[in-house]
Order: sequence, then C-alpha cells, then structure tokens
Amino acid sequence: MTVAAERDISTRDVLERALVAAGAVLAIAGAAWGSGAFGGTPIEDAAGGIFAADATLLAPGSPAFGVWSVIYAALAVFAVAQALPGPGASPRIRAVAWPLLAAMVLNAAWIWVVQREWIAASMAVLAAILVCLGVAAARLARSRPETVVEAVAADAAVGLYLGWATVATVANVTAVGAWWVGSDPEDGTWAAVGVLVATAFVGIAMARDLSTSPVLAWTTTATLAWGLAWVGEARLFALPDDATVAWAAIGAAASVVLTTAVTTVATQVRALRWARRRQP
Repeated sequence: MTVAAERDISTRDVLERALVAAGAVLAIAGAAWGSGAFGGTPIEDAAGGIFAADATLLAPGSPAFGVWSVIYAALAVFAVAQALPGPGASPRIRAVAWPLLAAMVLNAAWIWVVQREWIAASMAVLAAILVCLGVAAARLARSRPETVVEAVAADAAVGLYLGWATVATVANVTAVGAWWVGSDPEDGTWAAVGVLVATAFVGIAMARDLSTSPVLAWTTTATLAWGLAWVGEARLFALPDDATVAWAAIGAAASVVLTTAVTTVATQVRALRWARRRQP
C-alpha cells in the first residue's frame, strides 16, 4: 500500500469518526431543545399535546421518558469509543457507525418536525430511525463482542436505542392515528390490545435474532420492556385508565423478558457445546 493510499484511508477514517461524534452532539442538543431548553417546546406540549402521556391508551407514563438520559449517555460513550484509535478500529464498531450516525441525525430531525407540528412527517422520521437501528442490530448480531469496551460502546448503545425506539414508534403511530380520526384518549381498548400483542411478537423475534450477543439482546429487551411496563402503569394509575390494556402491556413486557432469558441461555449453551466439540 502506498503512502498516498494510507493517507486517503486515514483521512476518510478521521472524517467518519468526526461526523459520528458530531451526530451525537446534535442528538443531545436536539434532546435539550425538545425538553424545552433554548426556546423549544417540550414534546408533551408540542403539536397540540398529541404525544403527551395521557393522549392515548398506548402512551407510556411520563417517568418512562427518563430512559432517554441513559440512551444519550450510551450514544456519547459510543461516539467517544469509536473516535479512539483502539476501540475505533473494531470492525463491529465501524460496521454500525454510519447507521447510528443516521439514527442520531434523524432523532434531532424528529424533534424538529414535531416542533413544527408536521405530524405525518414524524411517523416517517421515526420509521427511518427504526430501520437504521435495525440495520445496526443485524450487523452486530452476526458475531459476539470481543471486548467489554466493544460490548458497552456498540451493543449496549444500539440495544438501548432500538428497544425504546420500538415502543416510541408504537406510541407515535397510535397518537397520530388517534389525531387523524379525532378519537378520544380512552377509545379503542381492543385495538390497543391487538397492537400490544403485535409488539410482543416483534420483541420476541428480536430477542431470538439478537441472542448471539447477550448484551445486545438484553439491552434491547430492557428498554422495550421498560416502555411497555410504563404503558401498563399509566393505564392502571393515570388517565386514561384501562385495566385491560394495562395487563396486556405488562404481559407483553413479561413475555419479551422471558423469551430473552430462554434464548440467550440456549445460545450460550450451544456455543459452549460447539467449543467443546472443536477441542482436540
């Protein structure tokens, strides 16, 4: 390899790492704006309050959104790790750098379109975020993390974000749908139950497919179950109240957690058996 080629690769690599770091800063700054800082309108008050915790039967309780601080911290860790010479050279970290960058930029875009009250656009942006995170998770699931830093920086960041984005997509689509048809917050019990059952199946499928990396599988499950549990809590102890939806949400969360426990243990057992067979 020539010196010129080495310089070209080095330049591209530095540019990619700088862009990812800038994306994390943009996502965090956008979150601050979406919380009401810098003149922004808090998300629960934006767009006529359609994303508030009491707007639909599938809206998580307000404390659930505290998980964003954990997600943003994980994204910051990823941004720092991928910029360092050692961890940043990991093929798994590099494989998810662009999808995560896209998700972080789109996250800021979602906050912006909600602030502008572009309701339909908010669904499209959130769907794009979910696609980016799905691509990142699929790439990570092809292999296990080789170091603790890799597991924390890549697998945990993608998993935490993916699990919550799944719940957020359900809540977002439900809120927009209710807004379009002009339904009351307490309407649609059985439709909500059907959506929760479908969400449970999605979570179960993710737990199965991501079990190659226990960190990825469990962090995805953690934020997905967290969001579903807070849907249940809100329907039991806040308005609109609906015990049927509440227990469906809690059951969905429990089913995903149980599946993750079973599939990750089974995957580890198979890996150990395979390793023993290969020993002379």
